Amino acid sequence: MHYQVKIDTFEGPLDLLLHLINRLEIDIYDIPMSEITDQYLNYIKTMKELHLDVASEYLVMAATLLAIKSKMLLPKHEEIIEEDDMDMNYEEDPRDELVERLIEYRKYKEAAEDLKSLEEERNLMFSKPPSDLSELSKDIQVEKVELNVTIYDMLGALQKMMRRKKLQKPLATKIARQEISIEKRMNEILVELKSFKGRKSFYELFPFPQKEHIVVSFLAILELMKRQEIHIEQEKNFAEIFVMSLEGAELVGNY
Repeated sequence: MHYQVKIDTFEGPLDLLLHLINRLEIDIYDIPMSEITDQYLNYIKTMKELHLDVASEYLVMAATLLAIKSKMLLPKHEEIIEEDDMDMNYEEDPRDELVERLIEYRKYKEAAEDLKSLEEERNLMFSKPPSDLSELSKDIQVEKVELNVTIYDMLGALQKMMRRKKLQKPLATKIARQEISIEKRMNEILVELKSFKGRKSFYELFPFPQKEHIVVSFLAILELMKRQEIHIEQEKNFAEIFVMSLEGAELVGNY
């Protein structure tokens, strides 16, 4: 089975790099290129395995990281330089341009988040006379449900889960191939979460080790997140991810 899906949650390669820098607690002014490049390529590989539509800008950034990594590996020629010629012989750090782009991107991203917070605060203010706000209060309750887990956190959890499934896979097994649609898997996940009546571990939604079933399940979870049918939460960085059904979530299609 082949799925070609484009997820709007991805905000670009700089967003992914900032996520990795924050997750690995790296100094943005002193980026270890070997480690950040390997982590970045792992995410790109995972995206391709899921048949996600990887934009060309992600691949361009991968090539840029590899080029910077190569330059960092080149031996540096140490020469005795007179103080007057210090500025003329200064060799730029290959990472400088990337660091400047990341800092600039982070500045605008933080500004966008501040503007979004101001917009949400303004939406809670009303200047008209008192009226029946019962329907409006329902909408406000829905808006308060915020995802504290990014798409990159989900991909990271998927990488760990796939490694775990690979280690737990039996040495010899015979499995009958059975195709399943994303829509059907979405319904199965909703039914499972509603019957459980509580939050469930992200890993428990992948009961089978077959790659096809893992891919379909993961895409079904992303689509349910996009439709706000489920809520994803993580108590702290690197902690386990939990999934729960939102009240009012309905089955999709013919089930």
